[in-house]
Amino acid sequence: MIVFPAIDLKDGKCVRLYKGDFNKITTFNNSPYNQALQFKKKGFTHLHLVDLDGALKGKSKNKKIINRIINETDLQVQLGGGIRTLEQISFWIDNGVSTVVVGTMAVQNEKLFKKSCTLFPGKIAVALDVRNDFLAIKGWVKQTKIKFLNFSQKIQDYGIKYIIYTDINKDGTKTGVNINKLKRIINKTNIPIIVSGGVSNISNIKKLSKINNLAGVIVGRAIYDKSINLQQLKKFQY
Repeated sequence: MIVFPAIDLKDGKCVRLYKGDFNKITTFNNSPYNQALQFKKKGFTHLHLVDLDGALKGKSKNKKIINRIINETDLQVQLGGGIRTLEQISFWIDNGVSTVVVGTMAVQNEKLFKKSCTLFPGKIAVALDVRNDFLAIKGWVKQTKIKFLNFSQKIQDYGIKYIIYTDINKDGTKTGVNINKLKRIINKTNIPIIVSGGVSNISNIKKLSKINNLAGVIVGRAIYDKSINLQQLKKFQY
């Protein structure tokens, strides 16, 4: 299981949202670069980076910060947030992103999404953000009537690197991952799953580490409010 410490970028700062609500935002570090460097020094090899400004507006204003993290930390960066064109995907891959995460584009333009997976094999993950079993897009602001399982099964032959499954109602709440639901999801798709949302303590991580075929876990707020010790967390990364 790969452990991905998370950095959410908003206005050049490292923040966290509560249940995806941009009106419930907490700033944890004014320097995302220093935060990424801390993860590196603790021995982590991967980083989940989300450009919240990009997710809202479809255009990044955090490129300098993101490029500095990529170039100066040597972390394998998984980047998402407002990436909706082939040009944007190509730009970030050329600039050293190991995995480009798309969400809104995959749902709204499935043909383009499929093409991107073909053009950039092994480089594309899809963020499927779920609220009450249905997908939400555009920074979780727009709710769709598309069921997560129906969509995930529809795209499972596209050559996707990962599905990043986020339970929006769990995100930022530290109430724990719904283990049974996660197991059902894993059993119904052949795409490797990374889970995000609700991780609250090391006990949660231990339970997740025992789930067969779970590719990874993203940990955010529990790190920042020190509910999870980074040294302990590192032990679960392979």
